[in-house]
Amino acid sequence: MESICVVGGVRWRAVAPALLACLILACTTSSGAALADDPGPAAEASGASVTVRMGDRGPAIERIQRRLGLSADGVFGPQTNRAVRRFQRRKDLTVDGIVGTQTRRALRLRPFSEESVRSPGRSDDDGDGGSRDVPAVLRRIAECESGGDPTAVSSGGRYRGKYQFSREAWRRNGGSGDDPAEASEAEQDRVALKLYRAEGIDPWPSCGRR
Repeated sequence: MESICVVGGVRWRAVAPALLACLILACTTSSGAALADDPGPAAEASGASVTVRMGDRGPAIERIQRRLGLSADGVFGPQTNRAVRRFQRRKDLTVDGIVGTQTRRALRLRPFSEESVRSPGRSDDDGDGGSRDVPAVLRRIAECESGGDPTAVSSGGRYRGKYQFSREAWRRNGGSGDDPAEASEAEQDRVALKLYRAEGIDPWPSCGRR
């Protein structure tokens, strides 16, 4: 029995045992908008919610680093954060240093599995870089104060973390530990939100009014 298979506009004559191979060929050679590194809609749906950001480690970070032309050490540190932000600016994406669905697709990477990302302190946030209640003004302040880096420390050592808290402001607003820069990004977001609701932009005189 013969069957006809059309691949890329070309008609192929195939006997029945070869029909399956023909169909596989059609799937793997057809043109379209699929990503070069994309396994398809099913995998996209299952892994689309896994995002990657500062502090994360694992194979997913290595994949990102290789795409960005960095040394692939598997640690999402300041250098990777800066490279992601530069890439986002070039692609007219939200510049937040977070590799979510849009940035990942722009990098032409497969969805990340949960096993490929180790994310300390992540259980308290929404998986997208911090509390879902953080207003846009705080995101702008964080970008201005530290470039969005939760581990940032000012040159004199007084101001620390994503929002450049003083230790006094950190403790006064319920921050745990003595060093904001060692707290999870989610906790820093929560403390900044509490501070913002209590005092507005006054704690950030240089960045809050930009």
